[in-house]
Amino acid sequence: MENVVYLEVNMAKTKVQYVCTACGRITPAFMGKCPRCGEFGTMQEQIVDPGPVGGGRRGAAAAATPQRLADITTDGVERQTLPLVEFTRVLGGGVVPGSLVLVGGDPGIGKSTLLLQVAALMAQEHGVTLYISGEESARQIKMRADRMDVQAHDLFLLTETNLNAILPHIEATHPNLVIIDSIQTTYDDQRESSAGSVTQVRECASRFQDVAKSAGITIFLVGHVTKEGAIAGPRVLEHIVDTVLYLEGDPFHRYRLLRSVKNRFGATSEVGVFEMGEKGLLEVLNPSEAFLAERQVNVPGSAIAVTMEGTRPLLVEIQALASPTTFANPRRTANGIDYNRLLLLSAVLSRRVNLPLANRDLFVNVVGGLQIDEPAADLAVAIAIVSSVKDKPAHADMGFIGEIGLSGELRAVSQLEARLNEAVKLGFKRCIVPRTTGKRTYKTPDGLELIPCRSLLDALSTALVAG
Repeated sequence: MENVVYLEVNMAKTKVQYVCTACGRITPAFMGKCPRCGEFGTMQEQIVDPGPVGGGRRGAAAAATPQRLADITTDGVERQTLPLVEFTRVLGGGVVPGSLVLVGGDPGIGKSTLLLQVAALMAQEHGVTLYISGEESARQIKMRADRMDVQAHDLFLLTETNLNAILPHIEATHPNLVIIDSIQTTYDDQRESSAGSVTQVRECASRFQDVAKSAGITIFLVGHVTKEGAIAGPRVLEHIVDTVLYLEGDPFHRYRLLRSVKNRFGATSEVGVFEMGEKGLLEVLNPSEAFLAERQVNVPGSAIAVTMEGTRPLLVEIQALASPTTFANPRRTANGIDYNRLLLLSAVLSRRVNLPLANRDLFVNVVGGLQIDEPAADLAVAIAIVSSVKDKPAHADMGFIGEIGLSGELRAVSQLEARLNEAVKLGFKRCIVPRTTGKRTYKTPDGLELIPCRSLLDALSTALVAG
């Protein structure tokens, strides 16, 4: 009789709460709009389990004891490099044993294709690799592997979504790398919620983190992406993992960009460039040359920006088109740059350069599907707009580097020497840079003429072809 009363008390403690998948805010009642981040439709139901959260995590944490920092050694945790140079670069120099990596991207962008290539290379170079799929059958994965000509003797496939069935297979196989495709399809049968819910995603990721840290196994988690471009599920998922990678690109373009937005073992904002081919993703070792391959010289509305993606300099073509409009409010369309940044540059050109833009629609595009976020591309965007309005091309052998302030001044940018070296490699002879960079010490590459300018007006008088 006492046992029956004890069970009834435990059942009474089980309750329901709602968690925002965007910011993690917890509320006791359902809300259509999150009170913290203001997003609509992001509150998901979560069943609060009265038992210990995280399964066996508390027992493992209790067994840990403090250690002196000087007594801790890093032997046996060297990075594992891969022949896929671009992938290795984004990870910061190789795969770190015992790390948990989250890979996100739009549906059909190539996440499974890329990770199947990585799994095959890891099996060839470093031993047993386990690929676990919850969305495809083993035969479907085999068909894709045959199409990509993937051959690896130590690559094992498993089609399973139950977490408690997956963990014994990992323990029995002793792999160096495990790929979970995807974390939203994996579920713990000891939890009442369905697969993909906040509770399941957080619990499964925590259990995989335990396995990775305790056994020294590298685990890659594939995450679905929402329509806003963020990884689906609770924001805490990105805090649990060591590295977050996004595979970006237009499905109608051949180039794919693997971007690192979080990395505990390397630099963030690193970018690897791949090209989608018949046999999978092919790495592009010289992306600047690829982005400029179809460039037409001496065409109005085109300028070359020397940007930085992480530690890698990239030369990209920025195109602008200024077209007369018959509407009272002219359009501003930005593809590849921030829309608000385009509005800011349009205001500076109208106010400081007296460029008539009130009766023109502006369209700005970054060729190749690249997304540029740094302000060092401001000068190239402004040059392209002025070139289109005046119908005068910019010099074909000239690159542009500089941030534009609201007063029309050119401001210094970081890593100028690396940018200039990349411009020389692609045959550029001249480069406009902010004059304030002359106060800093850097080495000018041989064969490159620097043109320091203090303001946007000075740059425009030099950038455009006369006549």
